[in-house]
Amino acid sequence: MGDSIRELTKKAAAFRDERDWSQFHNPKDLAISISLEAAELLEIFQWSGPDTEADTEEKLAKIKEELADVLMYCLLLGDRLDLDIPEIIEAKLEKNKKKYPVDQAYGKADKYTAYLANKEKGRAL
Repeated sequence: MGDSIRELTKKAAAFRDERDWSQFHNPKDLAISISLEAAELLEIFQWSGPDTEADTEEKLAKIKEELADVLMYCLLLGDRLDLDIPEIIEAKLEKNKKKYPVDQAYGKADKYTAYLANKEKGRAL
């Protein structure tokens, strides 16, 4: 998959620092930028009707651009807050394993509260 998350974070931070943009990268503005870039990613699919796939080279190129922007801002926010991205992803995956047990969540799109309600009733879905 190429460079590690830590290496990519260093590259994104170096790009930022070479331009003296760190002064603009506070947590609030980085979080806003993540949301704005995610909206641009979503915009690619807007008004596309039943077309939900990245089925053209043009669409895929746009998706790559916007996804890269989202990911870079995520890395920069993690860097700004001195977070270990692999560590927080691992922690979230462990938390989600508990919220979405395979035997109950497999093939379903229910919110985790549906599984909690079932657990409290003492029965599986």
